[in-house]
Amino acid sequence: MTAIRRQDLHRHPAADWRRSLAALAAVALFAFAAACGGETTGAAATGDPWGTNTVMPADFAKEIAGAAGPDKPVVVCTAPPFLYGRGHIPGAVLHGPASSPDGLSSLTTWAQTLPRSTSLVIYCGCCPMRDCPNLRPAYAALKGLGFTKVRVLILPDSFGADWVERGYPIER
Repeated sequence: MTAIRRQDLHRHPAADWRRSLAALAAVALFAFAAACGGETTGAAATGDPWGTNTVMPADFAKEIAGAAGPDKPVVVCTAPPFLYGRGHIPGAVLHGPASSPDGLSSLTTWAQTLPRSTSLVIYCGCCPMRDCPNLRPAYAALKGLGFTKVRVLILPDSFGADWVERGYPIER
């Protein structure tokens, strides 16, 4: 016969349920972070591959408002199409998410037609920048093709929070 411990007699079934729910929530949170590219290895752990090749939203909004002709940078959105469709930086081109093989292939095929001295600014904004699955492959692909003027638009939280809600221009 199995001995029954005294503490087992006083254990409440709801406590087991709460522990199970907490464990399930932790697993779901981990899965969400992984799906958004939240790994902490490689470039993300050692620093972003673009280093200082960045531009802040306020500076970039001024830059695109005042630039014309060959001085105007080409803006590339690396986000999923549904986010681009809800609003994007005026004139931005979309080739699909750079984390997908089709999106990255579309980006590189398009980019091969441009002079390597073209000023490019890439952005995503799908999630917090540290977790973004699209920026790093897009940046690496463009640099790998020999582009010398590639910058990343710094959107720490999201395109909505760091661009739209601050009143910078968008088009739909």
